[in-house]
Amino acid sequence: MTLKFFKSWQQFGFLALVGLLLSWLISCGTPASNNSSTSGAKQVEFWTMQLQPKFTDYFNQLIAQFEKENPDVKIRWVDVPWEAMQRKILTAVSAKTAPDVVNLNPDFASQLAARNAWLDLDRKITSEQKAEYLPKIWQAGTLGGKSFGIPWYLTSRVAIYNQALLKQAGVTTPPKTFTELAQVAKQVKDQTGKYAFFTTVVPEDSAEVMESFVQMGVQLVDQQGKAAFNTPAGKAAFQYWTDLYKQGLVPPEVLTEGHRYAVELYQSGRTGILASGPEFLNAIATNAPDVAKVSSSAPQITGETGKKNVAVMNLLIPRDTDQPEMAVKFALFVTNSQNQLAFAKAANVLPSNVKALADQFFTAAPANATPVEQARVVSAAQMKDAQVLVPPLKNVKQLQKVIYDNLQAAMLGQKTVDQAIADAAKEWDQRSS
Repeated sequence: MTLKFFKSWQQFGFLALVGLLLSWLISCGTPASNNSSTSGAKQVEFWTMQLQPKFTDYFNQLIAQFEKENPDVKIRWVDVPWEAMQRKILTAVSAKTAPDVVNLNPDFASQLAARNAWLDLDRKITSEQKAEYLPKIWQAGTLGGKSFGIPWYLTSRVAIYNQALLKQAGVTTPPKTFTELAQVAKQVKDQTGKYAFFTTVVPEDSAEVMESFVQMGVQLVDQQGKAAFNTPAGKAAFQYWTDLYKQGLVPPEVLTEGHRYAVELYQSGRTGILASGPEFLNAIATNAPDVAKVSSSAPQITGETGKKNVAVMNLLIPRDTDQPEMAVKFALFVTNSQNQLAFAKAANVLPSNVKALADQFFTAAPANATPVEQARVVSAAQMKDAQVLVPPLKNVKQLQKVIYDNLQAAMLGQKTVDQAIADAAKEWDQRSS
């Protein structure tokens, strides 16, 4: 399964009539097969994102266990296609027909948190219960000092590298920092004629370069949402990527191609390092077995801050739920250490629960471990330094476009770095005002 953590969210506007119609469709959705008559029982409606059919058995068993422990409750599970979730939850929240527990990422959830759509969890969850989750991950579900989301499952990039190609270039250990990456990029190009890595600056694609700014110590926006990146640190980040491009140390397609192209280059042996999730090792083994044989994993490349990227999925409880106590109880049940560990093993993701993450499954690779098993341990070890790097913003993709458009102009020599970053800051402030 490929969990689509980095898929872009788009904004939607709705006519009232369309909203009412969609709300009616949601309320009439087909419940999961484990739900029989709810007569005389409290009903908690639970929405997930595209987890059927692969995890149907898991959730049916999970729900059955919760209902056994709480015989006066029935859970109605509705699995929503990824591309439909934003539209459906927006409509349901507006019409006050939202589910009692819903699975969303912090980026979009924070937009609704700004509209006071979610239950204030600080009034329902104790500090001891919060301490069961990774603190930096819990922070991703807060806004304005208030908690709105309970962390669930995680993914984090690792550096998948071609040992044979790096060895050919005389590189004995994979780079840990962007400073080392620039040195390795020159060494690989000089010695092999190939590239060390590929990362895209296509505005509609990966946020990896924008995240690298944060890892280099750049603050993207201030508390008012205004540009905060026109600083010495911001200029250094612009200069770093501009220099790599002008020196021919990254493929020219960084301006036109996305992350899919990065995978293609790595699988064909034309780049030495791929920043991606551990699950991509399975695809590499299928598509490029010779490359897979010489591939290994290292921690995610970062800046002087040591920060690592993580993508988070939360569980949220709408403020208008008529079952707040039971909804919180069910969300805590889904995300407790035992259930997070079981789901993380089944889905090849990481748990946000401290006890579950400390399980040997994530801390020690077995003898004769597969590349995926080795990468899982590397990825899990990063969680102490991992956080959501790009702050939750209503128009985060617009911020990415503004930065990437001007970074491209600097790479192409159409603007100086100083002019590019100044123009990016000015344009963002105009858009966000």
